[in-house]
Amino acid sequence: MITSGLDASGLTLLKVQPAADDDHAARATVFASAAGIEKLRQKVTDFSEKNRVKKDGTEGRPFNADLVQSIGAIVEAGLRALWRSPEARFPEGDDIHPWEIWLDKEAVAGFVAGAPAYGVAISADRLEFPEDIVVIGTATRNALALAVRRLAGVRALAAPAVTAEYFDALEIEEQVEWVDDVAARATFDGGGSNYITLLDRGVSRAHPLIAPALALDDRHAAEPAWGLDDAVGHGTQLAGLALFGDLTTAVQTMNPIHVRHRLESAKIIPDAGHNPHHLLGAVTRKGINAVEAAGNRRRTFTLATTTEDDTPHDGAPTSWSSEVDQLASGASGDNKIKRLVMVSAGNTNQNQFGNNDYLAVCDLPDNELESPAHAWNAICVGAYTEKITLPDGVTGTPLAAVGDLAPSSRTASWSSHWPIKPDVVFEGGNWLVDGAPPPMKHPALSLLTTDHQFPQRAFTTTGETSAATALAARAVTEIWSDYPDLWPETIRALFVSSARWTPQMKSHLPVNPAKGDYAPLFKRYGYGVPDLDRARRSASNALTLVVQDTIKPYRKSDKASAQHVHNEMKVFQLPWPVEELRKLVQAPVTLRVALSTFIEPNPSEPARGSKFRYASHNLRFKLNRPNENRAAFLARISKAADQPEGPAVEEDDNWTFGRNRRDVGSLHIDELVCSASDLARRNMIAVHPVAGWWKTKTIANPQDQVARFALIVEIDAGESDAELYAEVQAAIEILNAAENVV
Repeated sequence: MITSGLDASGLTLLKVQPAADDDHAARATVFASAAGIEKLRQKVTDFSEKNRVKKDGTEGRPFNADLVQSIGAIVEAGLRALWRSPEARFPEGDDIHPWEIWLDKEAVAGFVAGAPAYGVAISADRLEFPEDIVVIGTATRNALALAVRRLAGVRALAAPAVTAEYFDALEIEEQVEWVDDVAARATFDGGGSNYITLLDRGVSRAHPLIAPALALDDRHAAEPAWGLDDAVGHGTQLAGLALFGDLTTAVQTMNPIHVRHRLESAKIIPDAGHNPHHLLGAVTRKGINAVEAAGNRRRTFTLATTTEDDTPHDGAPTSWSSEVDQLASGASGDNKIKRLVMVSAGNTNQNQFGNNDYLAVCDLPDNELESPAHAWNAICVGAYTEKITLPDGVTGTPLAAVGDLAPSSRTASWSSHWPIKPDVVFEGGNWLVDGAPPPMKHPALSLLTTDHQFPQRAFTTTGETSAATALAARAVTEIWSDYPDLWPETIRALFVSSARWTPQMKSHLPVNPAKGDYAPLFKRYGYGVPDLDRARRSASNALTLVVQDTIKPYRKSDKASAQHVHNEMKVFQLPWPVEELRKLVQAPVTLRVALSTFIEPNPSEPARGSKFRYASHNLRFKLNRPNENRAAFLARISKAADQPEGPAVEEDDNWTFGRNRRDVGSLHIDELVCSASDLARRNMIAVHPVAGWWKTKTIANPQDQVARFALIVEIDAGESDAELYAEVQAAIEILNAAENVV
């Protein structure tokens, strides 16, 4: 076989199998782009139609004769032809298996977006090499084969082999070599960047992957007598994840690593003993005060510790969660500023689990989110998992299916009038079922991170909701680094609103779900797994509008004895791309709205039982109906504002989640699927107040109370050819000053 012509422009020769015998000819596997296929077709055509001309002018051999005459047949490659691991490791049977999928760089976006439709779950991690990007997909052989055929772009398949266990088990000399490689490829943003502030057990600066991002003067403690080092290891583990993510991916990629944020450490847990329960809020405040004394910075405060002493709280505020709400809103702390706070959901008790139906255990009231994870203003982070790959020789099976809740993650079991928690989920690792219960943690199903004992150990494994919270802090800080002028309320809305449920999560829904059917998903996964690409930018057929504004919710009543009354609402004219939407005729588009504000809490005993008395103010959003003019729209909102709890069906608009799930807490998200023509006529959105404790007579001058809010409006036309962004960009230039759209 002459293969030189199979490794040309648009064609990449992947592998050649020599002829085994007379009955088994040589085989070549070639990756061909669309242009490469056309060139190959042209070579065959030229062979059949054109001959070369010899020097003496006579007719010579056909063009491309060596290539074409050595080819017996050209067929679409099956999965085995793409397999680059030993043949014995090729998955057999019809079970679901993990696959290492090597993709052409230009085809990655299309394959990753389209694969779930064919039953292929794609993990979030990526390995980047000069010519390929590698993802982990989970699917049956038939599902993957169909995705490869329909989506194209797959250059090779292999058995996932390298897990966190491999690097964790290395001798220290080998670990250091990997650390040196990562350090050589890493660059750290110097000044002016965002900070992830770890409210934990301290962080060790001895590790060479941490020291460049953590200055000596950026380590603090809530109590001056406490040391600053990490004696236990938890804080240093979080630090590695907050900088690099799961190091299992970072150590294997060949590309440069750009760390655009820095670290701060505020020790709030002593090395010996523990904080008295009644002081948990106070010590958190002292830790924040200590780091903020170093100067004004954009900080993502990351709290990956919780308490079971307040359990069960059934979603009602506790002293610690109320203090977190005060700190986020700027009502507490030496500096009266708004703060972005991440809190872990808390971890389950492993001994409660058997070897099946772990979700039923996670959903029990005994496994409700621990305090202060239910704070209204904080982003609560739970855990899901994509870790199902086990090395050769390890017996047993992973407990959780790929894309489902991590067994360690607690859930919200409370009544619907308290906030949706967790807000989002990130990777927290899986457990191994092998023998008698309970299922066990395993390094191969964990995340790789930095060890506090360097230079004795460089790597260790970790997981659970602490790891998930560190990953979430890294992700949200990436967004804030892109948009440094946005408020914490806005960053929270962009981040959480970008989240979506995985196909495995949605598999727990009935075929045609009603609004109430979404309750188990919210309690386990919040809004799902954030998508940074969605949060960061608008594509041509999907766009995001961001509003930052203030509102004075209440004013004094004209009657001296009465409670205060509603003061104002804000109405925004949405710059819809009407012409582009009209081109879609009746094609469905998805509208997603997020409203974020930070409330000031009132945790008094009477207020703990009412969302209208706990929060200083409560805001709602409303969208006008098709053909509803401004006057009718405002009249409808005014009526709704006076009846915050009813009527049960206030909007007949087919919102997916509905008011029972949307109108809770201080972050409200819902989505609406409608025809493009309907959306083009729904071009007004209002933000209005309902009751809050600022509205009570105890506030002397309610008109002086100002609330900030962020409104995020996304529209997505799916796979259509609509060019939504360009038309909106022109409209925004006109509306910007009047409507505060940025």
